[in-house]
Amino acid sequence: MAATLESVRPITLAEIRAARERIAGTIVRTPLIKLQLGPDYPDIRLKLENLQPINAYKLRGAANAVAMLPESDRARGVWTISAGNAGQGVAYAARQAGVPCTVVAIETAPQSKLDRMRALGAKLITVPYDIAWKALEDRAYPGAEGTFIHPFDDHNFIAGHGSMGLEILEDAPDTAAIIGGIGGGGLVVGVGSAVKALKPDVKMFGAEPETAAPASLSFRKGSPQAYADWKLSFVDGAGGQSMFPRMWERMKPLMDGYIVVSLEETKAAMRLMAEKARIISEGAGALPLAAALTGKAGKGPIVAIVSGGNIDLKKFFELIES
Repeated sequence: MAATLESVRPITLAEIRAARERIAGTIVRTPLIKLQLGPDYPDIRLKLENLQPINAYKLRGAANAVAMLPESDRARGVWTISAGNAGQGVAYAARQAGVPCTVVAIETAPQSKLDRMRALGAKLITVPYDIAWKALEDRAYPGAEGTFIHPFDDHNFIAGHGSMGLEILEDAPDTAAIIGGIGGGGLVVGVGSAVKALKPDVKMFGAEPETAAPASLSFRKGSPQAYADWKLSFVDGAGGQSMFPRMWERMKPLMDGYIVVSLEETKAAMRLMAEKARIISEGAGALPLAAALTGKAGKGPIVAIVSGGNIDLKKFFELIES
């Protein structure tokens, strides 16, 4: 099937601006707040995508991708593959469009994410993580019917995420660096495409957990890599098993570096946001703050993208107390 895919091409500023207008009635323009940490820390601002209607940034891409489908494709229904946030985004957009949605969902996803997808009207097919990752490569799964919307390797999906980059530069024009978590890479490619077109000197960094860091490994090796030591963790919304070659091609011209953080650093970032700003973040949403706190992205101003807040509250409290 890969041979029939559209060739990878840059996401243009015009496409991102058009996407912004297209999804304006669906998404929220989320706030950008300064995290008050004191003079010994970098200047860090938080882009609160956890405040989207589905509590995650994926709604931006999903809304744009569904809206741009030809009527004949939408009429067939849509399906996607997700650990929870992309599934919620596609289900939300599909419900607005009045079309059925199926999600091949990772069975270890937080129960809150599974419940939300069902509440949005999605039919769920639950599978192990490695099966879902293989289905992402194949773009197919038995029993999943309709038009497939890839949760990251999709031009229109990524263009929707680019709308966030426009907002960041409008609200914080002095931004020196932006950090986004990496699962498949769609977030950093979308934001990076907008930001580099407008202010190429702004640095773009990707953050990954130590248990699943194929982008950082690929950066060191100079080619897309599988992560042999991959382990499942509470950071379920980031950290893939491998770097898709198509996404690597998209990321190379946009990224300035990758920062790998420990699970303990991620927990500490979750706790810090709860204490200082009363923000509930899932593990993937805390990765960028954890990365900013290492100092590897400079003194700032740094925008750390809080990509989502979909986490079971019991699990959240266990993590921040541990």
